[in-house]
Amino acid sequence: MNKIIVKPFASALVKHGTVHKNVVVVTNDLTASCEADEFASTFPDRFISAGMAEQGLVLALSGLAREGLIPIFPSFAVFTTRRPYEQIALTIAYPNLPVRLFGFLPGLTTPGGVSHQAIDDIGLMKQLPNMTVIEAADATDMETVIDGVFDMPGPVYMRSLRGMVPRLFKEPFEVGKSREIFAGDRVLVLVTGALTAMAIETVESLRAEFNDLGLICINTLKPFGDQALFAAIAKAKVVITLENHLVESGLASATAMRLAKFPGPTLVTIGIQDTFTHGGSYEYLLKYYAIDANRLKKEIFYAYGKFLASKDDDWDLLAKRIELNANVAEGL
Repeated sequence: MNKIIVKPFASALVKHGTVHKNVVVVTNDLTASCEADEFASTFPDRFISAGMAEQGLVLALSGLAREGLIPIFPSFAVFTTRRPYEQIALTIAYPNLPVRLFGFLPGLTTPGGVSHQAIDDIGLMKQLPNMTVIEAADATDMETVIDGVFDMPGPVYMRSLRGMVPRLFKEPFEVGKSREIFAGDRVLVLVTGALTAMAIETVESLRAEFNDLGLICINTLKPFGDQALFAAIAKAKVVITLENHLVESGLASATAMRLAKFPGPTLVTIGIQDTFTHGGSYEYLLKYYAIDANRLKKEIFYAYGKFLASKDDDWDLLAKRIELNANVAEGL
């Protein structure tokens, strides 16, 4: 059972502000919802509530950064990225300013429907020159990421977790460094963000049957990958990407770009397809959009040339996997 940490970002933000006197926090009326209320009460002279006017707020972030401050903007991911996108591009990314953008409730982690579900935020931010794009997988990431990016000269976007967050890792967050959870050189699962805990449980349950099944957690989407990750990808026969984001512009696309330059394993992608998503509970949405533990388990079985059939199976998917298995089974 993973230990659950309550509001890891809230306490980390206060500690960070205590050490670094040039850190300021700016919010858009979501101060408590994004765990910045403790910072606001501790450092009222370094906190600004700018209201629901994100375009102007981002311009203020740019001005604060030009004055030698390190501004942090925590909000829901849609409001951190999509709404003020032009201002981020021209006033933060273009001049390469040290602004820290924290996007909470990414993808399907909110029941709020299309207006609140940031299923495209990684793609939007990683296509901006100078922007570093990272994603938290657990409480340790949320506790250590602010320190981990403090000395970076340019802007950073962090896909974030709030509230009750599991602790999966002991080692602190490090930009660009992947985490190998299980070593395996035949089928390799790459996961990022909130789906990491589920991926660990699923892969661990299957390793008795598939002892060369690997799992790596990716915390940096841009710049993508380190030498350990690239070496693991090169050895694998099948790579499965698992993400809470559109596959066209998130982890799957970053992995595909790597494979385009250095061809190797077959790539299987699990994530949100080319669609807008609707509201509902997290568990329901994961199942509805086929990015849950059952889907991951099926894809792993298919990659090994086996089939996990039940009355709930997507038979079109199964037919496609039969064709895939015919092509890759000999290599396995």
